[in-house]
Amino acid sequence: MLTIKAFHIILVVSWFAGLFYLPRIYVNLAAITDTQSAEYQRLLGMSRRLYRFVTPIGLGAVILGLWLWFGYGFAGGWLHAKTLLVVFLLGYHFYCGRLYRHFAAGQNTHSHVWYRWFNEIPVLMLTVITLLVVLKPF
Repeated sequence: MLTIKAFHIILVVSWFAGLFYLPRIYVNLAAITDTQSAEYQRLLGMSRRLYRFVTPIGLGAVILGLWLWFGYGFAGGWLHAKTLLVVFLLGYHFYCGRLYRHFAAGQNTHSHVWYRWFNEIPVLMLTVITLLVVLKPF
């Protein structure tokens, strides 16, 4: 079971790395006004490849998390809170995919400042999840 836990942690860290970087690419995309420029197309390709890369990583993290959940049991209020944050994180991940589709269609309506704030959401989630795991306050 420790091997599963180790792989789960590796996948979660990798998933978060992708979710930290993807909105940062969106900041740069939103700052470019010409959607036909080579720079815009390069960043659009980077975001597409990154999203496709981190989606299976996130799925693996969730699957291994469920495996651990069923192996160790679902006890303690901290695990309920952590599970709720994972659900929000999944929503954030899929919303990033929606934002990519808007960029690809040339229909972005947000400014680069909005994406800078949007980029901070996974940082807050990671902080709360880390505190829940380390402190187990409930």
